[in-house]
Amino acid sequence: MTANLQPQNRPDNGPKDIGPKDIGPATLACFLAADAVQKADQVRQLASRLRAGEFTSLQPLIMPTRPGRPAAPALLPPGKVPRRRISASPSGRIALLHAIAHIELNAIDLALDMAGRYGAEAMPFDFVRDWIAVADDEARHFLMLEDRLRELDSFYGALPAHDGLWQAVEATSADLPGRLAIAPLVLEARGLDITPQLITRLEAVGDSRTAACFKIIYEDEIGHVATGKRWFDFVCGLDRRDPVSSWQNLVRRYFRGQLKPPFNLEARKAARFSAAFYGPLAETG
Repeated sequence: MTANLQPQNRPDNGPKDIGPKDIGPATLACFLAADAVQKADQVRQLASRLRAGEFTSLQPLIMPTRPGRPAAPALLPPGKVPRRRISASPSGRIALLHAIAHIELNAIDLALDMAGRYGAEAMPFDFVRDWIAVADDEARHFLMLEDRLRELDSFYGALPAHDGLWQAVEATSADLPGRLAIAPLVLEARGLDITPQLITRLEAVGDSRTAACFKIIYEDEIGHVATGKRWFDFVCGLDRRDPVSSWQNLVRRYFRGQLKPPFNLEARKAARFSAAFYGPLAETG
C-alpha cells in the first residue's frame, strides 16, 4: 500500500505571526509618492493605521536622498521665484497660498524622512510615532491649502516654486542632531515668527478664510517645534552634550546665513525653545 504523501486540507492551528509590524515600507511608499495630493492622503492613512496599533517597530531602512515629486511646479532658484504680495486681488493671495502649500509638502517629506532615516538609530519607537504625527499634521495642512487654492480657481503646481527648503537639510542626512537642529528648530521655528504677521495682513484685506488656515498651521507649528526640541534634548542627553552649545555649533555648521529677528518669543517659549539657544546667533545691525 502506497502512503498518501499529498498535503491534507486541515486547518492551520500552528503559531501565528504576532511579531511587531514594521512601519518602514509604508513610510517609504509615502515618501516616494509623486502626486502631492495622493502623498498627503497616504500619510493621513499611515498615521491612522499607526494610531490604531497596526505598526509597532521600524526596522533599518535606507531612505532615498530625495522624495517623490510631481512634474509641476517647476522648481527655480530661490531668487527667481516671483515675490508674493498680499492684496485684495486674488493673485497675490494665490501666490502666498501656493508658496506655503509647497512648504507644507516639503514638511511632509521632512517628517517622513526624520522617522524613516533616523528612527532605527537607537531611538525609541515613540520617535517614529512623533514624526509620523508631524507628517500627518503637515499633510492635513497641505490638503487644506490645496482646497483653498481650488476655491480661488487655482491649484498646487500652477505656479513655480523653489527647492531651497529641501536643499537646506540634505547636508544633515547622516547627522540626526544636525537634522533636529535645522529642520524644526531653525526652519519651522521661523514660521512661528512670520505667520502671525501674515494672518494680520490677510485679515486686513478681508480674506478671513485663508487667515483661518494659517491660524491652524501656526498652532500646530508650536507643537512641531516642541517635538523637535524634545528629541534634540534627548539626543544630546544620549551623548552627554550640552544642548545649547551643541545647537549653536550645529547651526553654525549647517545653516547658511544668520538667524533673523524679531523672534516670536511667546510662541517659542510655548515650544520650550528658549532664547538662550538662538539669541546669541541673532543677526545684529
